[in-house]
Amino acid sequence: MKEQLEEILAEVQKSVGEIHLRPAFESFKATISGPKGKLTEAMKGMRDVPKEAKPAIGKLINETKQAIEEHYENTLSRIEQAEMAARLGPAIDPTLPAPDRAPGGLHPLTQTRRRVVDIFRKIGFTVAESPELETEWFCFDALNTPDDHPARDAQDTLFLNKETAVTNVSRHGDDPSKEAYVLRTHTSSVQIRTMLAEEPPLRIVAPGRVFRRDTVDATHSANFHQFEGLYIDRNVSVVDLKAVLDHFVREIFGDKVETRLRPSFFPFTEPSFEMDIRSANLGKLSNKWMEIMGCGIVDPEVLKAVGIDSEVWSGYAFGMGIERIAMIQHGIDDIRHFYQNDLRFLKQFA
Repeated sequence: MKEQLEEILAEVQKSVGEIHLRPAFESFKATISGPKGKLTEAMKGMRDVPKEAKPAIGKLINETKQAIEEHYENTLSRIEQAEMAARLGPAIDPTLPAPDRAPGGLHPLTQTRRRVVDIFRKIGFTVAESPELETEWFCFDALNTPDDHPARDAQDTLFLNKETAVTNVSRHGDDPSKEAYVLRTHTSSVQIRTMLAEEPPLRIVAPGRVFRRDTVDATHSANFHQFEGLYIDRNVSVVDLKAVLDHFVREIFGDKVETRLRPSFFPFTEPSFEMDIRSANLGKLSNKWMEIMGCGIVDPEVLKAVGIDSEVWSGYAFGMGIERIAMIQHGIDDIRHFYQNDLRFLKQFA
């Protein structure tokens, strides 16, 4: 039986190298390992082997089977690679771009932010930024927000634990031992940092992400984006404010847009206004007055907090939601679309 097993193994070694197609492989495999194959018939001869020789012959049979299985695996792997190469066709140049890669595009909020920044840059404003993690002083105290204001309640504002806040705020040069820390609720804190760092006259815009403890629905999000502006100079009036904002909304919504200022209240401006717009080319919102931003003349207490003489300098400030601008401009009725990463929505703006 030993000679018979050696002959079978030698036949397998010789034959598998000449097999290149799967049907031929399966056919040959059946002649060796099938129900009537040569190896199967040889194994049936175990019944005629003397008892004392059975262990040695059994070991030899197992070793032969193992060697044959390795030849099978190697042959099948070679055939599968050849089949794959045939399906792929000519060799692929990995340095070439993928033929089906879709072109990318900017997110609609990025497009809106850039558009707004461009409008204000053309009239002399520069972009200012600051940390999203702030102390209460920058976010509230310096902006003349009283201790009992609802915005300072933990139900409205996201406060951070001391360890996380100290690690992050100290990176920006602030003293981490004095204040409670919050995720900024508006980009007005950028105005405070700028007025502390630079001498007037100032003309800045501050786009950025802000956070509030809002319940998410069609018009609210716990994370959204604001765009604020600040202008500090001598003898600044409401006339200057309205002229700049009128220019902005006409650039965004067209020359036919109408504007109006309604009296309002913000702790950091006095007088304060809500700005409304009305236009005939806004789809379902056409010819309806709608609030678009808050604005006003910078309160002297804010200037005092940052060491600016309010007898010499004055200014105006304004703020709006980038999502709100994009929703009005494109007729989007649900703020959640901006954050769901649905390509069917995003591709409309590519």
